[in-house]
Amino acid sequence: MREIAVFSGSAHPELAAEICAQLEVPLRPVRMRRFANDCIEVQLQANCRERDVFLIQPLVAPVQENLVELLLMLDAARGASAARTTVVLPHYAYARSDKKDAPRISIGARLVADLLVAAGASRVLAMTLHSPQVHGFFSVPVDHLHALRELAAYFRRLDLSNSVVVSPDLGNAKEASHFARLLGVPVAAGAKQRFSDDKVTISDVIGDVTGKDVIVLDDEIARGSTVIELLDRLRERDARSIRVACTHGLFSSGALGRIGEQPDVQEIVCTNTVPVPNGERTPKLTVLSIAPALAEAMRRIHNGESVSALFDAS
Repeated sequence: MREIAVFSGSAHPELAAEICAQLEVPLRPVRMRRFANDCIEVQLQANCRERDVFLIQPLVAPVQENLVELLLMLDAARGASAARTTVVLPHYAYARSDKKDAPRISIGARLVADLLVAAGASRVLAMTLHSPQVHGFFSVPVDHLHALRELAAYFRRLDLSNSVVVSPDLGNAKEASHFARLLGVPVAAGAKQRFSDDKVTISDVIGDVTGKDVIVLDDEIARGSTVIELLDRLRERDARSIRVACTHGLFSSGALGRIGEQPDVQEIVCTNTVPVPNGERTPKLTVLSIAPALAEAMRRIHNGESVSALFDAS
């Protein structure tokens, strides 16, 4: 791994440090400077010439600041004659903007993908994109990982003899079915209709949840409106216990506290693709690390090995 250079933006340096510890390589320093006119300057403070450069930066709040940081890091790596520059995107916030579902709106997922490539990205390593078509928005190779193995390994420590995995909507049902197969349990799904960013309705739950130990699985939780609505439907159907799991724990606008206050929610499990501030955590929250998975994928990319082979046993 001598010819590798790993840098991190401001979004999640703790995850970057953990990945580098797994790879046994140093996390190279980056200098960020803001000018009087509010413009940002980025300097990669390590040699990049003819090296395999990895830039780790989830697009989390403040998303636009972190995006511009990433674009400037890409430009700096290209200007420093990097042999290849891989963007490691543990969370791609704009993946939700993946279709034109109203007149005269932008498709942000495609635009931001174009910006990353224009700035110098040679490859992208992403974790649990919101929808499959986002993969195709990039004109460079994309290695798309998921955290289902890490989540499944955690839940296997429980007694799953009476469990069922529930997807909040049919759009996530495929991932929920895969997760249920990993656990060896049945799957159910909510019939959801979204009216706005924070208003959803789940009219029914398709599948048997009565008297079951429910594991709710979603790709990300932001405001938590969907989860709260689903909890009401599960109570109506007399679910015995409820645990909530997701890959990206954004937990905006106090969502973590609202979900944690629900008396029948025993546990909330997420990964560290997104930083969860210590002051916002609740005793019910468990954060799993995806640093080993990202580090192994980066090692395979660097060595020219198959990344898809990581999922062969899944």
